[in-house]
Amino acid sequence: MEQLLIVEDDKGLNQGLCKALKTEARQLISCQNLRTAREQLLCGRVSLVLLDINLPDGSGLDLLREIKEAAPDLPVILLTANDTDMDIVDGLEQGADDYITKPFSLSVLRARVNTQLRKCTISQKDETIHIDHFSFDFTNMIFCADGGKIELSKTEQKLLHLLVKNRGTVMSRSDLVDRIWTDGAEYVDENAISVTVKRLRDKLGAQEYIRTVYGIGYSWVKKDE
Repeated sequence: MEQLLIVEDDKGLNQGLCKALKTEARQLISCQNLRTAREQLLCGRVSLVLLDINLPDGSGLDLLREIKEAAPDLPVILLTANDTDMDIVDGLEQGADDYITKPFSLSVLRARVNTQLRKCTISQKDETIHIDHFSFDFTNMIFCADGGKIELSKTEQKLLHLLVKNRGTVMSRSDLVDRIWTDGAEYVDENAISVTVKRLRDKLGAQEYIRTVYGIGYSWVKKDE
């Protein structure tokens, strides 16, 4: 069953959204602040988040960044009164999958929600990636090499996901650091990425696949390279 998380502090609007989006195959989870939303995200698998930006205990953009760092494929639609071009560009650049300004049409909202859910369903079918003797199931966090299961830390999982999703492309050290260490720390030792890459290579036996591009960063080598 699909689970939609609605984070909207206007109680009347929140209830109206739940009613408009409810179906027999869909469960609606209602929150009115960031604290409750974070708790709900920890409780189970959410299919889509409908997120207001201006909330009583902070900015929805902070939660957007947290969601995209932990689950990049979880669709998030921003629903907000912030309607300037700068607001919209900022929201989309920070990872929102769609941006709807208030007031809005419920029929248009339903259509956009359904579009994002369809995209998510399609992408989930491809979440198991097979590369030669490797199998990476990012939905269930099962990683195998030569048929044997490999245990990876959360940091190693994030690094692997970034590398294989962008295989053939060199990812800079700074970009990897920014996208992997997302706990709010202002400074991450530059050696941390080198150590994580080495651990991942060793665990997977992927020395020939994870390439170091000196002075730039790392890439997962495509088979034909």
